[in-house]
Amino acid sequence: MNSGAMLNAYPDSMGGNLSALVDILGKPEMQDVFRSFYILPSVFDTDLDRGFSVISYDLNRTLAGEEDILRLREMGLDLKLDFILNHLSVLSPQFRDIVEKGDASAYRDFFIDWNRFWEGCGRMTEEGYIQPEEQYIQDMFFRKPGLPILMVRFPDGREVPYWNTFYQEVRYPVPDAQELMRAAGLQYSEAQLLSERIRATVAAGKKPSEVDFSGLEQVRETVITWLEDHRRYLGQMDVNIESPMVWDYYAKVLDQLAGYGAAIVRLDAFGYASKKPGRRNFMNDPETWDILERIRQMAEARGLTLLPEIHAAYREGSYKTLAEKGYMTYDFFLPGLILDAIENRDSSMLLRWAREQTEQGIRCVNMLGCHDGIPMLDLQGLVPDERIQRLIDLIISRGGMIKNLHGKKNMYYQVNATYFSALGADDRKMLLARALQLFMPGKPQVWYLDLFAGENDTEAVRRGGEASHKEINRTNLSAEQIRECLKKPVVSGQLELLRMRNRCEAFGFDAAFEASTPSPDSLRITWTRNGHRASLEANLTACTFCAEMEINGETVCFTQK
Repeated sequence: MNSGAMLNAYPDSMGGNLSALVDILGKPEMQDVFRSFYILPSVFDTDLDRGFSVISYDLNRTLAGEEDILRLREMGLDLKLDFILNHLSVLSPQFRDIVEKGDASAYRDFFIDWNRFWEGCGRMTEEGYIQPEEQYIQDMFFRKPGLPILMVRFPDGREVPYWNTFYQEVRYPVPDAQELMRAAGLQYSEAQLLSERIRATVAAGKKPSEVDFSGLEQVRETVITWLEDHRRYLGQMDVNIESPMVWDYYAKVLDQLAGYGAAIVRLDAFGYASKKPGRRNFMNDPETWDILERIRQMAEARGLTLLPEIHAAYREGSYKTLAEKGYMTYDFFLPGLILDAIENRDSSMLLRWAREQTEQGIRCVNMLGCHDGIPMLDLQGLVPDERIQRLIDLIISRGGMIKNLHGKKNMYYQVNATYFSALGADDRKMLLARALQLFMPGKPQVWYLDLFAGENDTEAVRRGGEASHKEINRTNLSAEQIRECLKKPVVSGQLELLRMRNRCEAFGFDAAFEASTPSPDSLRITWTRNGHRASLEANLTACTFCAEMEINGETVCFTQK
């Protein structure tokens, strides 16, 4: 796999759809800038979480077509695509089949029946689900308050709980007067009155049993049953890793991704796949690694390289375990380390990490920004906690946001902000940050909004309401906006640096790395490979740097004075 730079974007991030995005990549300004393209999963048939709730891995016809994928491959771009290992949408054919057929569904055990899983490990509640005994869940990792279950109504009226780690939503219809006349034998005026009461109850987020049936008590059970039978779901349901059908499904997904021309497959949420009573049920050891190895064998048979995605503090060493087992890793430490180096004018921790990677042979995909936030808590154990907190406070003072994990302080993955805004919307810092990224070990991944110097989109956060904090860094750019952005020196400068790196043969996973610190606020990095050389000298106080790269026998320089 090549170590050239990789664009990262949604299919509608640049121009409105994948076809327009490919047109933009064909512009003269964008030539020879990228070697790969990570298209986020809204390119597939999805419903929620901007693509991470997959219905199927068929292309999203409103955003992409096979001809767009073909054009990307003709440009010489490797593709990186997502495989969400842990869950599928409730709108997937497999889950819809369960809702429609209940126990008769061929997919009855494709997802995890909560009660079957916990049988013998707790007590049955009045609501119809098993409450596990404390000894079995005291160490369990929860992504949200309460037990991770969704009560699913079967055709016979039974409520069956299924394991649901991530998002869920239950929606009830509001029947009009005519529907209630047919369902409950009401007169029109009665039905109209009850329809309005149901509307008010649903709007308040309440259940059908909480509807006011005063004066219409005789139809209460009939109408509640009708509402429950017609309820709809949204959410991401955990698949049952113990089911052979799930592994058959995994094989088909990998076939489909390989068919699109994927070179790298990012495994999302793989750490949640293994589940055992009494365990943490996140990164269970050794089960998680056994699952990962089985997936790797399937992937390699199809010419695919796996990139497992996991957020964990440096001190936990998960990145090292992945590397020791032969996997590429995500460098979730680099975004915070570069911020730390620039804002504190200190290269020591950044270079310490670079040396560790090269000395231990850790292969990674690195980044500044991405579709999520800036992962600051990952730095714990690498950067002093008080220094991390000062950086978090600085990003927030520049308009960033924090979304705590189910309300718990210091239980969050990222600070949400564009990287440009995190740097104080400073062009010189942005160019320096990009130069540092390109000279750090790994394959550079470039978030489109960083490339175009995008600032925090607080209006998008306000429009989105609850759980919309990530929209601060997901602004879709029109073709006209991109044309204007291409005129900015901070954008053209990044493009030139990327172009130089892609043309220089000194970089690669087998290249030799050297680094030194002439002074605490400066650094010198050199890469050599097969007789080719590239070097970067930077002063973190002045935000000056000089990048020199040998390209086709000539030394090319990019300087920020």
